[in-house]
Amino acid sequence: QVQLVESGGGSVQAGGSLRLSCAASGATSSVYRMGWFRQNPGKQREGVARIYSSSGNTVYADSVKGRFTISQDSAKKLLYLQMNSLKPEDTAMYYCAASRSMYGAPLGADDYHYWGQGTQVTVSS
Repeated sequence: QVQLVESGGGSVQAGGSLRLSCAASGATSSVYRMGWFRQNPGKQREGVARIYSSSGNTVYADSVKGRFTISQDSAKKLLYLQMNSLKPEDTAMYYCAASRSMYGAPLGADDYHYWGQGTQVTVSS
């Protein structure tokens, strides 16, 4: 099992920045990739960014390219999401996730096996 705990959410005005963190513990050696997802009530969970644990290769949703950056500190078992130029449409609950598989859709929620509890991000106009 892998446990994930997110932090760093909050409220910010449009154009501002936030950095989310995710602390991983447990059987982290079984994790091949990690990602950030977001979800609003009544809507599907949306993949935001993914990073491979070994190579650091990243993938981003078109909606956040150029504004968000996913990174990791493998030694500290931390995952980050730096969010710049935030927009009101970025408002959502943000989740950290980990996958035991190298394969599958990069930002497909069904291909991730472990999830954190989420941290709320609210962007006001």
